[in-house]
Amino acid sequence: MAKRAPRKYHSQGFAEATMEAIASEAGVAPPTVYAVFGSKRGILEGLMERAAFSSAYANLVREAMQSDDPVTRLRYAAKIARRIHDALRSESEVLRGASAVAPDFIREKERVRYERQAGLVKLLREKGALRLEVSETAARDNLWTLTSHDIHRRLVVERGWSADRYEQWLGDTLVLTLLKAK
Repeated sequence: MAKRAPRKYHSQGFAEATMEAIASEAGVAPPTVYAVFGSKRGILEGLMERAAFSSAYANLVREAMQSDDPVTRLRYAAKIARRIHDALRSESEVLRGASAVAPDFIREKERVRYERQAGLVKLLREKGALRLEVSETAARDNLWTLTSHDIHRRLVVERGWSADRYEQWLGDTLVLTLLKAK
């Protein structure tokens, strides 16, 4: 199977692609696609996992966990968000119809992302760095929203920002939004 989604689906969208067309583009029989992935949702899961959660992602998470400095951790959150979004960018047009194909999968990925951010917010509170007027729930909501794929897509894809500019803006915005002023 191809590592990347077939090019013609970048313009057509994943929801419009048939399993037969995907198999044809990959140069295999449809039963092979079904045997490997099971369904379009299986293809979607494989694309996202392979693109976004590589060893580079794992290394960034490990590096981030080595620091308990709130500013450093928020800057790593920006770096990790950038890494994931950059990795998924080539697949983003293919995945644009994913919520129609697998809405539960997309909701579950977002729920997990929200839950994983609880540890960072807890650290900010424990270090006394979280703004007093920001509850932990509000901090998680802000962190989850600001690190979303939608904001990345709007700034990098639609507005033409570089990945470096996006990461810098996101880190600055997270620090200013969540941490007490020094």
